Amino acid sequence: MTEHHIYYVDAAHEGARLDAFLTAHLRAHSRSRIKAFIDAGHVTVDGTVAKPALRLRRGQRVEVVVPPSPPSTVTPEEIPFPVVFEDEHLLVINKPPDLTVHPGAGRASGTLVNAILARVPGLAGVGSRQRPGIVHRLDKDTSGLLVVAKTPAAYASLQPQVARRTMSRMYLALVHGVLPREEDTIDAPIGRHPRHRTRMAVAPRGRAAITRYRVLERFARYTLVEAQLITGRTHQIRVHFAHIGHPVAGDPVYAGRPDELGVGRQALHAYRLRFVHPAIGKEMAFEAPPPPDFTAAVERARAQGPARDRRKGRHR
Repeated sequence: MTEHHIYYVDAAHEGARLDAFLTAHLRAHSRSRIKAFIDAGHVTVDGTVAKPALRLRRGQRVEVVVPPSPPSTVTPEEIPFPVVFEDEHLLVINKPPDLTVHPGAGRASGTLVNAILARVPGLAGVGSRQRPGIVHRLDKDTSGLLVVAKTPAAYASLQPQVARRTMSRMYLALVHGVLPREEDTIDAPIGRHPRHRTRMAVAPRGRAAITRYRVLERFARYTLVEAQLITGRTHQIRVHFAHIGHPVAGDPVYAGRPDELGVGRQALHAYRLRFVHPAIGKEMAFEAPPPPDFTAAVERARAQGPARDRRKGRHR
């Protein structure tokens, strides 16, 4: 379905680039896709086809014709996955570990998107071709809650909630070492690792990244924490805890030490999710307990004994 939008430049956006102006208004579309609209001639300013870098003046009329999204090229596959909630607008899924969310380089099948397309054929035209319906992601070996938009209208509502940081995503993480503070905020920008391009790292010129956490339980050599994503960068929780010297247990990329608890993956689970329903405007809240491999790792950490209170030389 073709979308038609008309905007008038106000004082707050005077001098803004055209692509930045439209990114602020067309929140259901990525900046790269908006640039493609402009390059293809689908955007006019005062009736004239414009370039992405055009600086806007107050009062100018910006007209956008968004062509229909091409159908997804992903093949539907009958793969079972646990559904926590479903209506005609969205799905909430409790993703198991070892399941990739969407196809990518070297992976065309066996993903959650392949599975969802078999259940919801109409999803093919929602959002991007390779990631239809996906408004936020989980790493392949991170388990937990994920919301998927089933309609363009739901996508247009949910995706901005992620971008504006109003969608709440809470995780359980088992990390190495004993965290000294009861709660804290990790505010450190994240970018590509300078040498290992498949990895992320804290980088001065990276994108802003903020994680809040609070301690739930301390063990002799591990800490169970609740972590909240304020931003949503790739591998954010994993990179942030590794950066402060407390990597996620079992993490094959960032831990840099043996998986003595035998979890077999990063011990990270998205256990709480809260957002505003795109159709009824009601706040929706979901919680999913961690899978058996996670709880078993916590029990093995607990069996090592409680953390020692360094100030008093006693166990907590």
